[in-house]
Amino acid sequence: MRGQHLQFYPLSEGALTVSFATGIRDTTNTRIRQLMNDLDKRRFPGYIEAVPSYTGVTVFFDPAHVAGAAMKGSSICEKVECWLRERIDALGESEQASPGKTIAIPVCYGGDYGPDIAAVAAHNHLSVEDVINRHCAGDYLVYMIGFAPGFPFLGGMDPAISAPRRKQPRAVIPAGTVGIAGGQTGVYPLETPGGWQLIGRTPLVLFDPERKQPSLLAPGDRVRFEAISAETYEHMKEAGR
Repeated sequence: MRGQHLQFYPLSEGALTVSFATGIRDTTNTRIRQLMNDLDKRRFPGYIEAVPSYTGVTVFFDPAHVAGAAMKGSSICEKVECWLRERIDALGESEQASPGKTIAIPVCYGGDYGPDIAAVAAHNHLSVEDVINRHCAGDYLVYMIGFAPGFPFLGGMDPAISAPRRKQPRAVIPAGTVGIAGGQTGVYPLETPGGWQLIGRTPLVLFDPERKQPSLLAPGDRVRFEAISAETYEHMKEAGR
């Protein structure tokens, strides 16, 4: 990874962010996941955890442990930055990030399940069927999980169906609802407020704290959406209870 432009900036006394780019790209996500994998294997003294974003990674650490560690740098943040720079340089362009899994997410589009799909279609001068077809045709990469437990931020949506957030957010959005905001699409894993345009709903449970892996999706996974009928949705929903 030598030669790339990196930016480091402190988020707090116990957190440092490394930024690889300013835009959403698959190549940037690969670098982020490479670093995440490396941090899991080679932890510096005081390391707590790392959280990925669209363009970088925020590394959380115990300042007291870092201060007492034999690491390069005169300050705590400089020590962490020097360690991260060395690790990033050592990764190499040829090293691959761990492949994610591919998951098909069934979605019942429109109606009570997706009350904003007609507005999304009208905004883009498309039919509702066009919006559904284009949404299902995408090959989506999970860039990160955030906002709410299990909420996937996905890249790869057709820009022809992008739509602005609602001017007035909803106080309650049902779990499993699929939304669009700008050039992004995602799935609300829990009942929560939100301002995205709602186009459908899935019967799958994206987040369950009782599961071994609570979040159905993880950064690096691939998602394909599949249109289903209301009858199929209700059957799958009932079977999953």
